[in-house]
Amino acid sequence: MSRDELPIGVFDSGIGGLTVLRQLHRQLPAEGTIYLGDTARVPYGTKSAQVVTRYALNNARLLVQRGVKLLVVACNTASAVALEALEDALDVPVVGVIEPGARRAAAVSGSGVVGVIGTEGTITSGSYQQALARVRPDLVVQARACPLFVPLAEEGWQGHPLAEQVAREYLQGWLRPDADTLILGCTHYPVLADAIARVLGTGIRLVDSASAVAAEVEKMLDNRQLRASSGATATREYWVTDVPERFRRVGRIFLDEEIAGVRLVDVAEQPH
Repeated sequence: MSRDELPIGVFDSGIGGLTVLRQLHRQLPAEGTIYLGDTARVPYGTKSAQVVTRYALNNARLLVQRGVKLLVVACNTASAVALEALEDALDVPVVGVIEPGARRAAAVSGSGVVGVIGTEGTITSGSYQQALARVRPDLVVQARACPLFVPLAEEGWQGHPLAEQVAREYLQGWLRPDADTLILGCTHYPVLADAIARVLGTGIRLVDSASAVAAEVEKMLDNRQLRASSGATATREYWVTDVPERFRRVGRIFLDEEIAGVRLVDVAEQPH
């Protein structure tokens, strides 16, 4: 198999990264993908940077060993703390979710006041704040951890009154009146976008990094001449480290389509 025919590898701590995979499928329909959800060790957002980096390297090496031409880290926490280690360790291009999302938010904010919500790990790392400062130093950035959004999304409660109630607890009155942009800094959060938007009102633009990530992947594939031919048959593989039935059931909410053929894998320490 030539290098351009290899699939794109995508990994997350669990199910949330399927929102990124969904956008990759929409924007790059000819590209094959392998999605690895580390469901045995989810969540990453409450773990130390050292542990998340070790897990991320395990996941990435398994995918590279299988044969992928590019790796997407569809996890904000892993992108925040492990991206540099992954780039150093791997011989395939690596795309995280933070830099593309930050660039999108910086481009669309008119007032220069941007909010970021994410897991404890992502917010504590300061990665979005730093990425936004690199792109547009004049931005004022507010950041807040919203950990309860993850279980709400995974329960499929995006339309439940509790989702909006939790969003009010986290977000009502938090953003400055002149803020006009909010980054959904966790791949679970787009599932709850409607509840979040109702709390914040029409004056706040929500930025989901998934489409920005897909655009970054497309650009990287073209620059490295790795793009699959338009007539290629795109394969879809789904791997998990635990409870494949739950992944199939809940993942449908995130991917917006049925998931078949989920494979259970053992993510052990891979050779360097």
